[in-house]
Amino acid sequence: MLSTPSASPQLSPTSPQAQVAPETIVLRTEGLAKSFGKVRAVRDLSLAVREGEIYGFLGRNGAGKTTTIRMLMGILKPDRGRLEWMGKRVRRAGLSMKRSIGYVSQDQHFYPWMTCAGLGRFAGGFYPTWDPAEYLRLLQALELPPQRRFSRLSGGMRVKLALALALAHRPRLLILDEPTASLDPVARREFLDMVRSQARSHRRTTFFSSHRIEEVEQAADRVGIIQDGTLRYQGGITELKASVRRISWPQPVEPPPLPGAEPLSRESAASAGAMALFALPGIEILRDERSDGMRRVTAQAEAAQWESVRLAGCEIEQLSLEDIFLALAGRPAVSL
Repeated sequence: MLSTPSASPQLSPTSPQAQVAPETIVLRTEGLAKSFGKVRAVRDLSLAVREGEIYGFLGRNGAGKTTTIRMLMGILKPDRGRLEWMGKRVRRAGLSMKRSIGYVSQDQHFYPWMTCAGLGRFAGGFYPTWDPAEYLRLLQALELPPQRRFSRLSGGMRVKLALALALAHRPRLLILDEPTASLDPVARREFLDMVRSQARSHRRTTFFSSHRIEEVEQAADRVGIIQDGTLRYQGGITELKASVRRISWPQPVEPPPLPGAEPLSRESAASAGAMALFALPGIEILRDERSDGMRRVTAQAEAAQWESVRLAGCEIEQLSLEDIFLALAGRPAVSL
């Protein structure tokens, strides 16, 4: 038997009503879209990044993260949609906007003969707000030898150098595109610690793209989950965990008929309470799979709505962020 409070209108985490107040927004996109031939890399993407927060942009490889970032950076021109920077609409990121952004890409491409110190002097010429003393402090904090050439740096040191170059001009927004992909666990932890420290001590807004769920969970204040170029969720991690449950119940192959009754069909054999879940207003089914004689349905609703849900013969469990991510962004499971 299913019991639940009276249904109320549901608020999508990505609807305009659910977004934060405009005055707190550093970066906003509305309906952003980009295609490459017949491939729709990003479609109708709307997100909002608050001032001073670490925004985790989470998605599988190929989900549209890097294409989105390249549009934010002005490297790619959107086919459709709108970009808003500090409350002002812009068609494409211009020079003044780029000077306010620190950027660390997946791969670092610098002149191989330049030293760490020399790269700082070179990069400083592009930014009116460049702080040479801060750059040297960052090199020391990240254990980067100022006189070592770029070609002689390890992969982890190159990523840390890119972070120092991105931070030394004191940007309003730091954009990180899968920055830790090539780092070992120790270097990854050091990198994340530096990002968190900068965000907290300088209220530096950080847009952090990754497919590593544990990194996003450690660092982010809010997350946006993208799949196939579409934002599936935007909001807090705690709120997301509270809104999702997995319901499991046995699926008998051929239940015996009751005395004097017609044999039950496979559909009727399923728990009546569990089947009622599909018709409950305000609940979205994220994943429905059958395996090992069990049916497992992952569903999302307002956290308060789950408080009174009771399903006879079913197990209802909260999920980790990794399990929720798989439900939102994973391919549909094969029913067996």
